[in-house]
Amino acid sequence: MSAKPFSRLQTNFITGLAVVLPAVISIAVVVWLFGTVSNITDKLLFAVPREWKYINGVSGDIRWYWSLAALLLALGLICLLGQVARHYLGKKLIATMDNVLLRVPLLNKIYGTVKQVKEAFAGHSSAFQQAVLVEFPRQGIYSLGFITGEQRTEVQFKTPQPVWSVFVPTTPNPTTGFLIFVPERELIRLDMKVADAIKSIISLGAVTPDYQTAEPRQATTMAPTPPPATK
Repeated sequence: MSAKPFSRLQTNFITGLAVVLPAVISIAVVVWLFGTVSNITDKLLFAVPREWKYINGVSGDIRWYWSLAALLLALGLICLLGQVARHYLGKKLIATMDNVLLRVPLLNKIYGTVKQVKEAFAGHSSAFQQAVLVEFPRQGIYSLGFITGEQRTEVQFKTPQPVWSVFVPTTPNPTTGFLIFVPERELIRLDMKVADAIKSIISLGAVTPDYQTAEPRQATTMAPTPPPATK
């Protein structure tokens, strides 16, 4: 085989791989996610007879449609719990459950941390007030961060000018990062929503929200210099 047909075959293979690979990865992630969640939700099928659930009638793998039914049941129970949590009695029950879990040794550390992360990223109660750009880790390089509050404590009294608490997350895991204190004049406030900024961080910058300036920039041309006046 000559070099030219081989080169064309190689190009076609790489192009085909680029087309197929995203679909294969997406399907693999969905299958993995379904299998992982099913290992938890299948526990809801305790009332279903074994001969109905298991493929061999005794134990082992559960028939896929029963796993799907368990997943739908779990989703229904979560929606029901969410409905209950919106009312006064439900809020009281959740508060009681929180207090109980936070008193259990070891479990309280894990539950408390997860709860704090959830509250930091949860809609209206988010600790992230606004997306900003800051020069970090050094001058001339910009990092995407989130304002978490204006300092009114010892940090503020010992700095020469008003500073804001800014959380600079790492990518692609925005739950870890750096807490820095930035003067107001060094903050570049962004119009993008906090949720869009988080998507950009998780996607390694591949996903960025659309942005249009209020007044599109127009190319400017310098006016010709008038000739000197003649006497």
